[in-house]
Amino acid sequence: MNLPSALQRKQIDLPALKRQIAHWKLRGDKIVFTNGCFDVFHPGHLYILQEASHLGQRLIVGLNSDASVKRLKGDKRPVFNEWQRAELLCSLEMVDALILFGEDTPATLIELVLPDVLVKGGDYKVEDIAGADRVIARGGEVVIVPLLSGYSSSGLIVSW
Repeated sequence: MNLPSALQRKQIDLPALKRQIAHWKLRGDKIVFTNGCFDVFHPGHLYILQEASHLGQRLIVGLNSDASVKRLKGDKRPVFNEWQRAELLCSLEMVDALILFGEDTPATLIELVLPDVLVKGGDYKVEDIAGADRVIARGGEVVIVPLLSGYSSSGLIVSW
């Protein structure tokens, strides 16, 4: 698969995403959402995405912009820019749509997407997940996927 064509097909803006979600919901598809920086993509990221994809028919990934990653992780991050990270994620068959967001948390994005399932990795507690309260309030679920031991982008970067 050609990565730029995957990026063009899957990386969309909010109005297009909202139209796509409406179409999927009309078909009866269950919408799953997860988010992250995905800087220095590793097997732990892949595992969370695979598990998330099994929880519904459509997986949407919110990707932190470069500015957001820098604020969250420090001046030396991200290692890979947002377009490189987006290309990698869009090349994965399990990812149906990707949207960049510039805030520090995806709370506003989750409010607009209103997924059926919100997924995060095992380093989170439900009460600490941005948007979890809104998803639960409208009858959705929050799933925490256990982490694969030994994988952390920050840990990998430090060991370089």
